[in-house]
Amino acid sequence: MACLLLNQENVHIKIPSADTVDGITYYCIEVRIASIKWTVKHRYNDFAELHDKLVSENYVKKDILPPKKLIGNKCEAFVEKRRLNLEIYLNEVYNYLKKAMPRELAVFLHMHIYDIFFLLQSMALEFFTEGNNLLQKSKTYKFNLIQLYAISERLKQPCPPIEVVDRKYDFSHVLDFNSHLTGLIVEGSSEPYRTSNIYSSALSIELSSFKNIEELTINQYPVDKIYNMGNLRDTVKYLKVNNTKLRNIVELAMCEEVHKNIENANDSHVWFKVTHLDLSDNRIEVIDEAIKLLPQIECLTLNNNLLSEISNVTLLPRLSQLYLASNNFSTLPDDLHTKLGYIVYIDLSQNKLTSLSSFSKLYSLEGLDVSCNRIERIEEVKNIGHLPCLENLRLTGNPVSTIVDYRVKVLEPFGKRAADICLDNEKPNQKELDTVSVHQALRIAREGKSPTFTASDAPLFSAEIPNI
Repeated sequence: MACLLLNQENVHIKIPSADTVDGITYYCIEVRIASIKWTVKHRYNDFAELHDKLVSENYVKKDILPPKKLIGNKCEAFVEKRRLNLEIYLNEVYNYLKKAMPRELAVFLHMHIYDIFFLLQSMALEFFTEGNNLLQKSKTYKFNLIQLYAISERLKQPCPPIEVVDRKYDFSHVLDFNSHLTGLIVEGSSEPYRTSNIYSSALSIELSSFKNIEELTINQYPVDKIYNMGNLRDTVKYLKVNNTKLRNIVELAMCEEVHKNIENANDSHVWFKVTHLDLSDNRIEVIDEAIKLLPQIECLTLNNNLLSEISNVTLLPRLSQLYLASNNFSTLPDDLHTKLGYIVYIDLSQNKLTSLSSFSKLYSLEGLDVSCNRIERIEEVKNIGHLPCLENLRLTGNPVSTIVDYRVKVLEPFGKRAADICLDNEKPNQKELDTVSVHQALRIAREGKSPTFTASDAPLFSAEIPNI
């Protein structure tokens, strides 16, 4: 980011071209402070308005702005001459005012967007005037990385100078607003920031001014660019880190460390309150041991990664929900129940599973999503038909879902609990339940057993059992 205060003698302002759009001429201004540059477009009237303010408030000479011309102002030669004169004007004004740098000139040159000092002033003004309203609507705020970087750089100053006389621009308004937030969204980008050569995702930030964050979302920003996590580990309950190219969990848990080795972890690296962790859309190949640094996790989401096995989840004693959609699972271990003994919900949709046998001992399971896998045999359902708590099952998108009477044949292994099963987001209708009951009676008869029916069974029948 640009910093005018440190580079007042290394500022270059040019107007290399002019564009005419719908009969209006815009002059393209190129501003460069040290290595940072950006462009901004203004029409002549904008220059005139700026000049009036600078004349009345900053004692700029009135006659240095190129004059207006009502006739012939669209002529190419005239536009070119005015372009050169406006460039001279801007440089003359800057050299005269650079020590004081009035905010009007800074905003005209878009320094309030790209320069640390003036950007912080704009944030302070916004939070001074609108902070209470923003917090009443929501205590979650989305900062861009340029803003967070400016705050981070400002916090590095050990003894901040008196910045402005006008209190509404004071940095304390930014700190006060941040301290009231409970939700923070950090949004990165792989593209240059607006019209500048600043790549925001290459900037490092720190988040120590956010004292009460419970929900933290980081998207498209490398977590190793965040330092001094500190208080976040003591407050965050819902943590989402998506689209960051994260390869393992230790990169997040120990992100500020140079050497991210779980053997070097201590209490300062533990996320004490995180109950929901979402690491979707990354490049994680294994659930590594660093997951133990988030011991309170109840819901773990790892959709759209590169996982092919379930590991280290026994380090999460509170885990009840596991989302693993769109990974590389083709098989699961037979002893899955020893890893996920108290799991309540599993999403393994859009993988390559062919069997349900690994779920046969997950007696706490209430919901199972294995849609869009490669399950072909209806007999696989027998592996889960006896699970006492299962109520939600998704099998759609598997080859098995195309067979004749698919729903009835899936519901049949659940016996008397068939009515409780929501299959593919749809509860069974009475016709399906009646058919299931008939199939069960026929199966029992074929096995040579005499069925016994109680009064509670009666509502399931709307037709007589055919003679065998």
